[in-house]
Amino acid sequence: MIKRSLQAKICVSLAKFPVVGIVGSRQTGKTTLARLIQKKIGKSVYLDLELPSDQNKLREPELYFNQYQGSLVILDEIQRLPSLFPVIRALVDRNRVPGRFLILGSASPDLMKKSSESLAGRVVYHELSPFHLDEVGGAATPPYPLWVKGGYPESFLAADMESSLNWREAFIRTYLERDIPQLGIRVPAGQLRNFWSMIAHHHGQLWNASQIANSLGISAPTVRHYLAILEETFLVRQLRPFHANLKKRLVKAPKVYIRDSGLLHSLLGVTSLDDLQGRPAAGHSWEGFAIEQIIGLLPPRRDTYFYRTSAGAEIDLLICCSGQKPIAVEIKFSAAPALTKGFRSACQDLQCREGYVVYPGRESYPLEKNVLALPLTQIRRIFTEKGA
Repeated sequence: MIKRSLQAKICVSLAKFPVVGIVGSRQTGKTTLARLIQKKIGKSVYLDLELPSDQNKLREPELYFNQYQGSLVILDEIQRLPSLFPVIRALVDRNRVPGRFLILGSASPDLMKKSSESLAGRVVYHELSPFHLDEVGGAATPPYPLWVKGGYPESFLAADMESSLNWREAFIRTYLERDIPQLGIRVPAGQLRNFWSMIAHHHGQLWNASQIANSLGISAPTVRHYLAILEETFLVRQLRPFHANLKKRLVKAPKVYIRDSGLLHSLLGVTSLDDLQGRPAAGHSWEGFAIEQIIGLLPPRRDTYFYRTSAGAEIDLLICCSGQKPIAVEIKFSAAPALTKGFRSACQDLQCREGYVVYPGRESYPLEKNVLALPLTQIRRIFTEKGA
């Protein structure tokens, strides 16, 4: 059993909020985490809304929930019964005490919309992502197994690479053929698979909807719709460009990344670390993997962007906090990373207070004033040094 870093945060939220939500894509371990919290709290009831027997218990939800006013009610896959949201809101308003409901949902536009309408001010959400490097060993563990297999528990913990590959392929099929229709989204599975694969081949690059649409023979609005589906189900991340009042011509298109490196590698047909390292896509894959690891450690009230000008100034990841100068992060898949002229220029444009070059090595060392070469396994230092 690998302890999830989110567990303590959820327990704190349950002591403050009447409703706490855990959202994330399928198979990230939401149910396992909820069961661990249930065991710790003790007085609770768990319902899996994918089971007809548990759905049947909620034909009269108000009567059922009133039986457990002093207990934590855990509702798994709540997007299957969105009609529960108004009932939960009414019960919470009648008896507003913390820790009444823990709701779990596979990411769904319908789920987020209905809950935000019905539970605004009553709920706090936590996203459970696939495994983070800190959760599987931290600084003492080489990052390569997590990078190649990805962080989904069944994939990462598979006995061998073949089993991991088989699980990821099954996940992709199930997502396309079952999960998407269950969310009420009507999209041809084959077409969405082709789109997903196209994103894999453009991973870490500037997004061009027209180019993707022309390649697939579909319209640009359809491309935007497909991208929204994958983003809202936590499978794709759009990294927005940073805009400032600078006299520079800035790139305005976002970058698009497949969030789990294991799924990315399956879509690209990568079968091993040696296979990955021999491909041109390795650098972009490493960049996306590092970005997800860094974002997974972000303290509250931090925003992330990338920065690029038409003149070639560029920062892979810009970490911003109101009232402070930004932090610049460059990501290199190299044993001997070097600063580029574009990175220096970008840091000067934005007056960054410090910079890091994240790489797959073992030692940290200064590259120049206020710029540090940092192993991926030590990225927590970005947020512990100088009060970041």
